[in-house]
Amino acid sequence: MIRPAVTPPPLSKSKFAYGRKAPAMRAAELPEMCSVRVQDLFDDIPDPIHQYGEDLTPVRDAAEAALSRIDMSMIGPGDSVNILCSEHGFGMMGGHAYAEMIKMIRDVVIERTGATRIRLAVSSAASKSEKDEIVPKYGLDDYFEGKTFAFGPYDRGVAIDTEIGRLYGIRSAYAADRLIHAHYDDPREVHFHHINGRLLKSFTMSYARMETRSVFHTNFPTRSANIVPRAIYESAYIRDRWAFSTVLSTSPTGTRGIDADNDLIALDRRTGAAMLRRYGKMLQLFETIDTCFAIADDTRWLPYQHAGGLTACALYESGHDHLDLDFPAHRPAATDKNPIKGPVKAVVMNYAWKLFAAADLTVAADGDVGRDLTRIHTDKPVIIADDLAHAVRIATEQTGTDKGIVFDGCYGSINLTRSMAEHLLAMAPEVSRRVDEELLPKWLRQRNLSESDL
Repeated sequence: MIRPAVTPPPLSKSKFAYGRKAPAMRAAELPEMCSVRVQDLFDDIPDPIHQYGEDLTPVRDAAEAALSRIDMSMIGPGDSVNILCSEHGFGMMGGHAYAEMIKMIRDVVIERTGATRIRLAVSSAASKSEKDEIVPKYGLDDYFEGKTFAFGPYDRGVAIDTEIGRLYGIRSAYAADRLIHAHYDDPREVHFHHINGRLLKSFTMSYARMETRSVFHTNFPTRSANIVPRAIYESAYIRDRWAFSTVLSTSPTGTRGIDADNDLIALDRRTGAAMLRRYGKMLQLFETIDTCFAIADDTRWLPYQHAGGLTACALYESGHDHLDLDFPAHRPAATDKNPIKGPVKAVVMNYAWKLFAAADLTVAADGDVGRDLTRIHTDKPVIIADDLAHAVRIATEQTGTDKGIVFDGCYGSINLTRSMAEHLLAMAPEVSRRVDEELLPKWLRQRNLSESDL
């Protein structure tokens, strides 16, 4: 069923965004936009316990229940504890569920162990400045009594000897008696991890020096690269400090719950099976899109913006079944510097953090965004439109398609143009059948998983 466009989570001014200010208009407000509920596409995608703007009590209850199963006897009253988290988690559904899970970890650890030297360690992709906006927004500095810090891949390193050789983590991240890994399971960058060791990826992409992070990115085909974070996690250096991990469990509809385990490998197996079940059909549906334009209208960097619970990089990297481990891993040519590929022929830039250039055709929704784009990406042609409606008309005319999809942070629904809605609704039944009968059993078998891991 095609429905009216849904209201996405609000945006705010950010020094990281092109144009810095929140946009005057969201794409969902355009008259040509409508929406499709993900459960109208696939009715077996489970209901959420929480979506943006709702009461957080179910999230707190789920965290408390998951943590009740955790052995915390390794944490003593006088121990220092670092809760390791990633700024990416705060880009999902407004970030409130992720923040609430982190707060509950602190509360339960204090209550059960008596430890009070608990710090929140916020990792980031490159800059450490994201913490300056994230921590105040969720009241984390007050909640942790000022014990918060940020770290990035260029900070002072620490040598970690592993089965595959010496690698380097971030010294400040690991400078504690005990470590807690607070993570999330959305399938961003599925073309890197292939839902195979998803929960371990942070040990290279979040908690490692750039030299080790680059090993993951460039020294291996992406599927065998998963041995790098696992080697770090299984090293004596980490195991001597390890306490447990929690994961914010999601689906395209929103937050599904929270899982936790002292054994990260066991937690990763459960999470991988659940991700294949919950996200596999939506990922396959994106594979059916042959040509379109995208509207960037969410926080974080362009590839990490959400639509119906999927990040935009799932669309940009479509054309290859990244869940089928029988096929060779797709690696873009070394000369391919454009992160926007696949069926996306144009990007309308309404709001996004500065970092990634857009497609071969980039249309800025206003002058402030356009000035930042042309200043930062001098090698990319940028068309500056009068406003968002004008930008969409330009994208439609110059690409020759009226199939458009909006990445605006929505879970549960996708805001899009009518022609795109009609396409997805028409393709969904066959995608559902194929995943149920052919692909899901194969994906699970390839990872040595079964229905019992769900």
